[in-house]
Amino acid sequence: MSVTTDKNKKQSLGKRLKQCVVKPMPAAFKTIKWLLKITIPVSLLVFVLNYTGVLGYVSNFVAPFFELMGLPGESAFVLLTSVFTNIYSVIAVITTLGMETRDATILAVMCLISHGFIIETAVLKKTGSSAVRMLLVRILSSLVAGYVLNLIMPSMAGFVSGSSSIVKDVTFLGQFTEWGIDIALLSVKITVLVVLLMILQQILVEFGITKILAKVLRPFLIIMGLPEGVSFSWIVANTLGLAYGSAVMIDQVENGHMTKYDADKLNHHIAVSHSQLEDPLLFVAIGLPFWWLVIPRVVLAIIVVWIRNIELLIKKR
Repeated sequence: MSVTTDKNKKQSLGKRLKQCVVKPMPAAFKTIKWLLKITIPVSLLVFVLNYTGVLGYVSNFVAPFFELMGLPGESAFVLLTSVFTNIYSVIAVITTLGMETRDATILAVMCLISHGFIIETAVLKKTGSSAVRMLLVRILSSLVAGYVLNLIMPSMAGFVSGSSSIVKDVTFLGQFTEWGIDIALLSVKITVLVVLLMILQQILVEFGITKILAKVLRPFLIIMGLPEGVSFSWIVANTLGLAYGSAVMIDQVENGHMTKYDADKLNHHIAVSHSQLEDPLLFVAIGLPFWWLVIPRVVLAIIVVWIRNIELLIKKR
């Protein structure tokens, strides 16, 4: 009897795990298709704007504003690069400019808040928030972070380190080829990560692990002004970011695991503070201090959420 019971348990476990792989596939591929339909055209547009010098022209126009914040004029180009592209592009620009460590750190925090606007705003909108509001939250938070950090950060010796001495192909065909390779690799990365994430989410739900995570994180979520139901999406956004974690967040809303009301509160947090592992570590690799890249965003995100909570409370009265 015992042997038969154990065998049945193993078969049941195997069946449940198989379902965890099969069940999320339609939603995973739907999200992958949606992401790539946004990512590829946007990436191509940014490539053209950058190659034709449009981004450079706009950055020169707003450079005086950054000088008022105590940052060098070229900071405008770095932030604009961030807004339209990703952290990898930002690092390439910073290392090429050879910025001072203190200025680069302030600018890195601003870029960690304000990057990939088109794709990430689309994710935030799809999970229940106003696109315009999310853009304003990120832009204003980025500027506030830059201004405050410039007031409180101690002086830092040295300049950022990097591989800016590498000569790249400057022809259109050469740069277009590089873009094509990069976007192909990114597409593969998106596909693999989304599929794995959806399988992981299904496993966590199937075996009740999400409920355990919610209980463990509950005290921290209360401090941050967030509802308990957003715990898993919060973990995903802070480890993998908005683009890669979008599959989970969208699925959580569409399947009713997270209400749009709760998702909107979460979005106010993760619009300011997300991807707290990979992105800061990329900046650490060029000599910037890790905790200055992480803590200011977390603090600012908590403030933004509590402002949103107060706003919602006033509206109810």
